[in-house]
Amino acid sequence: MNEGSKPVAVEPVRTISWREWLLSDAPTSRQQSTWAEYYRAWQRFAANHLALGGLIVVLVLVFISLAAPLIAPDNPYAQNLAQRLAPPSAAHWLGTDGLGRDLLSRLIYGGRDTLGMVVAVVALVAPFGLLVGCFAGYLGGIADRMLMRLTDIFLAFPRLILALAFVAALKPGIESAVIAIALTSWPPYARLARADTLTVRNADFIAAVRLTGADDTRIILRHIVPLAVSSVIVRVSLDMAGIILTAAGLGFLGMGAQPPAAEWGTMIATSRDYLLQQWWVPTAPGIAIFVAALAFNLLGDGLRDVLDPKAR
Repeated sequence: MNEGSKPVAVEPVRTISWREWLLSDAPTSRQQSTWAEYYRAWQRFAANHLALGGLIVVLVLVFISLAAPLIAPDNPYAQNLAQRLAPPSAAHWLGTDGLGRDLLSRLIYGGRDTLGMVVAVVALVAPFGLLVGCFAGYLGGIADRMLMRLTDIFLAFPRLILALAFVAALKPGIESAVIAIALTSWPPYARLARADTLTVRNADFIAAVRLTGADDTRIILRHIVPLAVSSVIVRVSLDMAGIILTAAGLGFLGMGAQPPAAEWGTMIATSRDYLLQQWWVPTAPGIAIFVAALAFNLLGDGLRDVLDPKAR
């Protein structure tokens, strides 16, 4: 440094917080823009306290079901006839059933069967209905008419009645119940995806993709399906409550999970003789079904407000 020269002041570099980075009006990369959109969607969802409560309840139910071997106080299948129909106490928080099995343990393990059936049905129904609707809406013509008439046939029957017919044709059990519910649940997803496809199939960007030489399958899978996914997700979250009730209904009628399975509908079916005297036996699984269905409904309402552009 030369003698007599003044030192140059260096301004400290200001670091921005992650929230400022996400809410920046001028994103500098595609990654920043994508994460900013996710964050704004989360803000809209979290502003709905009922939907946030539904999400928390769903996560708690999933955690309890997955951690059932660690949380359940007793073996859900161990019988103790000396303790049959015991009321709620310190030894058995929710009491025992007609065979002396701990109701709390069976309720915790039953979440695995009930929620597992819901996940299996959604995994089968959502992709199938999405593809059927997108292909029907994009191809049009005879393919559209045939696929939509097929969906109309399935929609003409009540879901539970049609599911009972399918289970009766197979055999009672969890696998049969999953297949039956899936076969009766896909038409609404197909119609919804078809409606979304009809709104974009003649758009300019689809015509541009077609001019590049892309075939119909590539256009549908790469450009049509992603646009219809958000509507299907909303419909799935709203339908989960109905799937839970249908699965419980099949179990209650003896066409779903079979004893000694701890599925909630089956638990109510095996305890209906104790409805008036030992009220706690059917009440526990009934409350579990109510809480799960309500939580999924609240979650679906919140996702509809966030993901459905028509609801914004």
